[in-house]
Amino acid sequence: MLKIYTDNTFITPANRRIIFPLLFDLCYIMNENLLKKYLLVDTIQESDIVIVPVDISWFFKNNKKKWLYDFIDKANRLDRKVWIYTAGDFGITLNKDVYTFRLGGFNSKFDEKTFILPSFIIDPYIGLKKEFMPLNKLDIANIGFVGHANGSYVKLCKEFFIYCHFNLKRIIKKSFSDYQSFYPSSRKRYQFLTALQKNIQIKTNFIFRNQYRAGANNKELREITSKDFFENINANAYTFCLRGAGNFSVRFYETLAMGRIPLVIDTDFRLPLSHLINWENHCVIATSNNFTQKLIDFHEKISDYDFEKMQISNRDLWVKHLSREAYFNEIYAVFLKN
Repeated sequence: MLKIYTDNTFITPANRRIIFPLLFDLCYIMNENLLKKYLLVDTIQESDIVIVPVDISWFFKNNKKKWLYDFIDKANRLDRKVWIYTAGDFGITLNKDVYTFRLGGFNSKFDEKTFILPSFIIDPYIGLKKEFMPLNKLDIANIGFVGHANGSYVKLCKEFFIYCHFNLKRIIKKSFSDYQSFYPSSRKRYQFLTALQKNIQIKTNFIFRNQYRAGANNKELREITSKDFFENINANAYTFCLRGAGNFSVRFYETLAMGRIPLVIDTDFRLPLSHLINWENHCVIATSNNFTQKLIDFHEKISDYDFEKMQISNRDLWVKHLSREAYFNEIYAVFLKN
């Protein structure tokens, strides 16, 4: 077992949304499988790993940065491995001897102690009330997308204003995160998608939204837009996936969960568990210059058998490696070796 120490005073109902994801399983829902591998102990001295209990942005927002650094430094002095969790689109990089768990960022800027978290989602087939079935290979690639994609200059200006406003808050210490350069994700999506639509060797099934989730502001509308979104993924062998404000895509994990094949644009991202998973076997990773031809070539070369097998493998990958319990089973194996 791995022995885990954290500050239990943070394990409160109010902190459920910001708790380190593993602690959610160990302290809130009492996941029996993970509790067989991770043992919570009462002191740092007893531990193998020390976990900062909540998203580290909490300490910055609440003027508790000294507490955070003292907690980490104490664990370092005792030669304990320290895990931290930084949530949100951008996250925070600490200049400390820690293992960082985050959703996104830039692979070229990460060290070997940075671990990417998948987006932990509920199985989409539960909401659709359907069972997973692989699709047959068609003569040409059929790709879907439902989401926020707008190519207007008005939208570009609005995104730039939001970007500037966020950075101003970061500069004056009203918000805390790593700096990222401007990336107009809605406009970029629109440009990529329209290029795919123009190619006669690709069959597209796109629904463009001018707002996130089509501006759904009540439960009924959210259910309708969610159904449209997941039905589209289910109906198409490929789904177009591009980063949002942060350098990661939730849609990427939703596509894998449904056993479909992501066409993902490489924006210097790092994918989870890359020591274990050969991601080239599960998605089409393309650049902004070759994405249409990459999809066409991939679809032409893959056999009917391997096409169906890949979909089954993607569904299996999500179930066995990318759900929260499965992911921390894999992390357990990594740190048990060390």
